[in-house]
Amino acid sequence: MNEAVTEAQHSFDGKRYVAVIFALAMGGFVIGLSEFSIMGLMPNVASDFNVTEQSVGHLISAYALGVVVGAPTFAILGGRLRRKTMLMALMSAYAIANLFSGLAGSYHWMLVFRFISGLPHGAFFGVAALVAASVARPGQRGAAVARVMMGITLALLVGNPLAVSLGQTLSWRYAFVAVTVGALITVALVAVALPTDRKEKPTSPLTELRDFNTAPVWLALLVGAVGFAGMFCVFSYLAPTMLNTTRVGANWIPFGVAAFGVGSLIGAQLGGWLFDRFQSQAVAISLIGALVVLLIYPLAATSSLTIIPAVLLLGTMGTLAPIMQIHLMDVAKGAQTLAAASNQAAFNIANALGPWAGGVAITAGLPWESTGFVGAALALAALIIWWMAPRRFKRHGHP
Repeated sequence: MNEAVTEAQHSFDGKRYVAVIFALAMGGFVIGLSEFSIMGLMPNVASDFNVTEQSVGHLISAYALGVVVGAPTFAILGGRLRRKTMLMALMSAYAIANLFSGLAGSYHWMLVFRFISGLPHGAFFGVAALVAASVARPGQRGAAVARVMMGITLALLVGNPLAVSLGQTLSWRYAFVAVTVGALITVALVAVALPTDRKEKPTSPLTELRDFNTAPVWLALLVGAVGFAGMFCVFSYLAPTMLNTTRVGANWIPFGVAAFGVGSLIGAQLGGWLFDRFQSQAVAISLIGALVVLLIYPLAATSSLTIIPAVLLLGTMGTLAPIMQIHLMDVAKGAQTLAAASNQAAFNIANALGPWAGGVAITAGLPWESTGFVGAALALAALIIWWMAPRRFKRHGHP
């Protein structure tokens, strides 16, 4: 880390540190609320717009596409802004886009607004991770980033059930109004908690692109996209697996989703601890853990006694999120914002790759629980890519 960051770390007292992390985690909570609540409100949205639930699935894909497009674009365009200004601008845009999502008069306008809503997602998390790392005590950057990412796991565990309940009781549109209010609260919290760093230097788009286009950065993004895909491969088909393989009632599914949320919460914090302790070696440790969890899943899915603990373990694959976030910031040098934001794009590519791979297996006639073996193959592929890459591609300092 550079001298400016070191000075920033020492200038933050405990209360200010907590306030900054809380403000950033609030932003993560709001984003998680917007991204995931629509999954539970599919029937309501489909009924309102008179479309199929498969069409509502396209709204989820449109959001993910927005993340992939917006993460690098906003990171480059916002390079000349101070991080505080950037965070407030991104969350303000998020508030407006979600408000229009809630007010959309037709399915096609909703499709447009969901794409626009996804644009600020990656850049916000990227800048938030940089800010969290800069205010953390020496040797605790991973823990600080993990605490910020805890916001999105809390949204999955607590926020989404509340938003879905609100949407089912009143209207799905109120869920997006809640996101808008939360986003505006985040803007206010960032404005109050995060001081303006006068020493912060703007970055040139050309410099960002040059430092981004290096083997270590692309390696990290590839490993993240393939490694995360295994988790999505299994989680996307959790409901039909519980119904057809475990043979439990539909009332078990919310408990499965909640278990995944608990596992994600544990995984994010564990990932931060692993990076602070083992640095980039934590990537391999996380992937090995993921491989073991995914191989256990097909066996555990056959029994009602083991399915919930297995899904909780699946959620712990989130250890890879803060690990890759910090590793990317380290290897990107002059492109830290762009690299950190692109991690979210890689995450959403995994969200598309995993379900597709699992779907291929199921369409071919394999049982629902086979998604665990497919996911394990993806985790193994990511591990092989990481191990086979030259040492100079993985180290913090690269030519």
